[in-house]
Amino acid sequence: MQPLIEILEEDPAADRAMLEAIADWCDRYTPLVALDGDDGLFLDITGCAHLFGGEQAMLDDVLARFGQQGFDARGAVASTPGAAWAAARHANGRIVEPGGEAELIAPLPLVALRLEAGVASGLESVGLRVAGALMSAPRAPLARRFGRTVTLRLDQALGLVPEPVSPRLCPPLLSVERRFFDPISLISDIEELTPALARQLQGDLERRGEGARHLELQLFRVDGEVSRIAVLSSQPLRDPRLLGRLFREKLAAVSTSIDPGYGFDLVRLAVLAASPFDATQARLDATEPDKSGDMTLFADRVRARLGVHAIARVRPVASHLPERAATLCAAPAIGVAPSMPDRERPLRLLEQAEAVDVAAAEIPDGPPGRFRWRNVSYQVVGAEGPERIEPEWWRAAGAERPRDYFRVEDDAGRRFWLYREGRYGAPDAAPRWYMQGMFA
Repeated sequence: MQPLIEILEEDPAADRAMLEAIADWCDRYTPLVALDGDDGLFLDITGCAHLFGGEQAMLDDVLARFGQQGFDARGAVASTPGAAWAAARHANGRIVEPGGEAELIAPLPLVALRLEAGVASGLESVGLRVAGALMSAPRAPLARRFGRTVTLRLDQALGLVPEPVSPRLCPPLLSVERRFFDPISLISDIEELTPALARQLQGDLERRGEGARHLELQLFRVDGEVSRIAVLSSQPLRDPRLLGRLFREKLAAVSTSIDPGYGFDLVRLAVLAASPFDATQARLDATEPDKSGDMTLFADRVRARLGVHAIARVRPVASHLPERAATLCAAPAIGVAPSMPDRERPLRLLEQAEAVDVAAAEIPDGPPGRFRWRNVSYQVVGAEGPERIEPEWWRAAGAERPRDYFRVEDDAGRRFWLYREGRYGAPDAAPRWYMQGMFA
């Protein structure tokens, strides 16, 4: 009957992603934004409305911007989430003054109280068709027959029972923003703006005695898209110049993935995590400046450009076998290196020990005189050892055999770390030789 109607398959995942994207965009009004079902949002605007000229002006701005983006939206402002929900969906949207919740919901149908369809139908079957009828009905029979949800929803709408809004994102500790009448779209403009925003944050951080460790740059596009760019710092920072360097590296790495579209009309810099900032006094007789801060900043800039896994550090593991004694992990901070065994170990350890062919040793338990590794023969001219490493007792008995390690040097001056697994004359199996690593 209507050939121009375009029919599409339902895609709940895409609808959810769209609603979350809209919620991200609503962060421009308040950081406390929560999802409401499949087609709604709750915004806690306490303390925010005056920034937009009052509640009515704020509501008009929200709905107007949604209309410009192609959405058909309705909204309302009330002192309770239940009253705001009822006014937006069943009263054509309005500003509900504090204390006017009962007058608002009294003539509305029961579904305006966010009751399930089955519960609402049961109430209607006994003559309770509007919310006002519930207010005057005895509560005990209602609770016994229809459950406590009926009275709970009524009390939440009237403000008798608190109903906090649980935001989908953690609110930032501090934030500053800049709005533009003419949207900006160049990455260079954002790079110049970031230190200026960091300078506004500096005073607040100084008053709190803290430095930023995790910051996020939020770019609000005029058509509703939001880009978030985060940087991490190994040490507390509040110097705008240093923060600007970190974001410059990050922007250089993600510039190709940022689509400015018609431009960004709002840029916000938020502090998501901070820690105490301890000011230190430099010694007047210091001959060498402390370079640890420069190294830390360098590491932060590398991670901002290449990712958090670009720099790794060695972390000790509770094992005395060389291949298990340490592991590489992402280095969130640059500081004092963890203590490692003080035994002499090669500069390079093979990820997996490789088998070598060894000629008969001069004595059964001595080092090899010649060995072949990766199809190359090596003549041993010097050796140190052995260093005995027994199997780990907490593992399955007999799964591993003892090792005797030797540091050997060939006739070309190359030094290797070999080990013999097992003992000569042992009843289980003949010993085998392996290459574990190479010295410098």
